[in-house]
Amino acid sequence: MNLRAAFIAAPLLVLAYGVIRILDGLDGSRGPGLAWTAGHLAFVAALLLFVPIYWRLRRMAGGGALATATATAGTVGAAALVGQFGIDLVVGFLSADHAAMGVLFDQVRSVPGVSFAVYDGLPFLFYVGQLALVTQLAVQRRVKAWTPVLVLADLALPFVDKDLIPLGALCLLVSFVPLARASAAAPVRPAAAYA
Repeated sequence: MNLRAAFIAAPLLVLAYGVIRILDGLDGSRGPGLAWTAGHLAFVAALLLFVPIYWRLRRMAGGGALATATATAGTVGAAALVGQFGIDLVVGFLSADHAAMGVLFDQVRSVPGVSFAVYDGLPFLFYVGQLALVTQLAVQRRVKAWTPVLVLADLALPFVDKDLIPLGALCLLVSFVPLARASAAAPVRPAAAYA
């Protein structure tokens, strides 16, 4: 998959995760089962696409220290979320029902450092890195000023209610379409201009 396509595929995969998550909850609980697995795999695929996206955004922003730091933060956050969703998948495979999942999740979270590494700390770097990179591009006038606003909406909506993930993904898609075009069409500025 080329990088331009990744800018479109990543939000669509997040959208798929959000829709599948809603459908999975229609019976009153989420997981384990096919919907749980399919949704989580869609989100993991999106996370894997975000890594090269972050590094392309870094190059578009000039590749300076700030852009490098934010791309690195986003990548660390993506890795932490892959760990979180990997745990979710394993718990789903090992559990007979939703109640059994809760017991396994409690065991995982009780391991020292796991909660910070994959739930309550490092995953937030994914969101911080994403917003910071797009904001840098807006400040440099490489993208429209509304682009970081839509990215922020995508990041904030799931914190209001996780059932808003599909709406957030649509905001992300709208913001990423021009980024895909800019990524393919615009020359990359030298790092010295933004160092």
